[in-house]
Amino acid sequence: MPFQFEHLRTLTTLVDEGTFEAAARRLHVTASAVSQRVRSMEQGTGKVLVQRTNPVRTTAAGDVVLRYARQVLLLDADTAAELRPDSGDGRVSVPLAVNADSLSTWFLDALADLPAETGTVFEIHREDEEHTTSLLRSGTVMAAVTSNPEAVQGCTVAGLGAMRYRAVCSPEFDARHLGGRADPELLPQAPVVNFDRRDDLQDRFVRESTGRDPAGPRHYIPASEDFARTVLLGFGWGVVPERQCAAEIGAGRLVELAPEHPVDVRLYWQRWNLRSPALDRISEVVRAGAATRLHAF
Repeated sequence: MPFQFEHLRTLTTLVDEGTFEAAARRLHVTASAVSQRVRSMEQGTGKVLVQRTNPVRTTAAGDVVLRYARQVLLLDADTAAELRPDSGDGRVSVPLAVNADSLSTWFLDALADLPAETGTVFEIHREDEEHTTSLLRSGTVMAAVTSNPEAVQGCTVAGLGAMRYRAVCSPEFDARHLGGRADPELLPQAPVVNFDRRDDLQDRFVRESTGRDPAGPRHYIPASEDFARTVLLGFGWGVVPERQCAAEIGAGRLVELAPEHPVDVRLYWQRWNLRSPALDRISEVVRAGAATRLHAF
């Protein structure tokens, strides 16, 4: 079933903006026109593509069409860039999914190596590395940093490296809660810092170190740099990216709880299996950046 190009652009804009009114403002049309275009696509497919919630959400059928729409728009931008390299017509917005710790420690540095003349702009979706693949499946993003080595349908996967974490606490916290000797056996009852309610790195560390379940008070700090600072300030202990805590460990501002047992999280790059110069260049700089900033596995 053929789709009109403007209808495909309208669908991606609607999903990105979240409401018919916001999409209309970005497209310089009326909200009624946006609604009519989406309804036309639904009539053509015989399926509901968008749930009229606030913000809107795509249905399973909508996910399929959304992936197709983003692929068409990406190929259109790539073609314009090759035919008219100096016109600026090939500027494309590339949505990516990245976990917060990668975003704060190495990913942006890698993207910065992308030549400015490519004209690429990014929409970064911050999501836990165990859940970024759901954004690939829905068509929300074109590529993702993930801990899942199994390729999502229609995607390719490549290993990036292991992100290393260290279990740490402040010296004052150690004195109050861990006997002044950074005793892992005391961790199950000690206050702990979690990124959010899906963060299980600390729980896994306790179980592997002591064989017991953690039962201490919990702080939830859903921002990578603030998480590390919360641990540094002594609110609780936590598993912090090595790149965020190595200097503090060396200076004695943090105490490492198990120096011989770092926590490594393997990361992978999943991207649409689509020949695209823009997506190829992004993948190249991400893989190159990871090679110099992550641990090999």
